Amino acid sequence: MRTWLVFLGGGLGSLARYALGIGLGRWSQHFPLGTFAINVGGSFLLGLLFGITYAREFRHERELSLFLGSGFLGGFTTFSTFELEGYSLLAAGHPGAALLYTVGSVAAGLAAAALGAWLGHRL
Repeated sequence: MRTWLVFLGGGLGSLARYALGIGLGRWSQHFPLGTFAINVGGSFLLGLLFGITYAREFRHERELSLFLGSGFLGGFTTFSTFELEGYSLLAAGHPGAALLYTVGSVAAGLAAAALGAWLGHRL
């Protein structure tokens, strides 16, 4: 049963990533805004999930955590796409955008995860 929860959540997360990536991708030609927003948002949501469930000892909600965390957010976030887009910016002659994108994604993702965990502890 748990395997199916991860499978279903991952499929739904991948569909959400695709739709949001397409929607946000239209707003930026030289910066992968969709992937950036997806990774930062996913970091926040995973931190929030951690703060709500694991930090509060809600161990009985493992199925929900598997569906949302490993499944949906695992399918939603896009680390491999992030790496390829960073390289593509460099290869296209946009080193400033590549640096901003890679450093900004990591810094904003860490901050978003911390904020989500902090907020989750307080809910």
